[in-house]
Amino acid sequence: MDGKKWGMVVDLDKCTGCQSCVVACQSENNIPINDEPLFNQRRAIEWIRVERYWEGEFPNIKARFIPVFCQQCDDAPCEPVCPVYATYHNSEGLNVQVYNRCVGTRFCANNCPYQVRFFNFWEPEWPESFHNQLNPDVTVRSRGIMEKCTFCVQRIRRTSRDAKKNGTSVEDGDRALNPACVNACPTGTLVFGDLNDSESNVAKLTESELHGDHGRGYHLMEDYGTNPSVIYLKKVDEDAELEEAHH
Repeated sequence: MDGKKWGMVVDLDKCTGCQSCVVACQSENNIPINDEPLFNQRRAIEWIRVERYWEGEFPNIKARFIPVFCQQCDDAPCEPVCPVYATYHNSEGLNVQVYNRCVGTRFCANNCPYQVRFFNFWEPEWPESFHNQLNPDVTVRSRGIMEKCTFCVQRIRRTSRDAKKNGTSVEDGDRALNPACVNACPTGTLVFGDLNDSESNVAKLTESELHGDHGRGYHLMEDYGTNPSVIYLKKVDEDAELEEAHH
């Protein structure tokens, strides 16, 4: 296939729920600081969240973790409902959000089954000591608009420009290309790359784990038919496998 199609593989067997990806995303993308009142009003903003759930019965109960963020769907339900085309699909498979065009109808958030789009209720404010940590490559969004994960599109654009200027190609796994969450993950849970490049790590994992006979790959809530660009790999439960083998 021609062109690039950015995607990500999330290996749940490696995720420890440490929240490093959440902190990295907040810092990289100038996400407003969430305080207790915002959480109590259910108006906190986080482009990536690590959900925790439990499996089993006491005392054999186990904690499970799953990072959830924009799935960059090929058939994104958020796109056709926007009256001003603030959200659209670009040529590289990304679901893009144009902040300057958004009028805050919140139709896209209501139509997203993954609940990963957020409305800016307040003008963001940071303590003076935090001003120098704001990323100049990312817009500081004003109140009244929708925002979400973009796979750190600013890093993709900068790396692509530099490669074109230097007459080189964008290398798979380049830390300058990877979203902040991928670089911050200490266990290698997140793998990012070009799904159209058969030699990329993300394409190889997708082929073996999603299309292979014994793969662990699946799409989140795939019955909705949104065709996400994020592939999750199931948790490996060795205890359950041993129990099945005994029976």
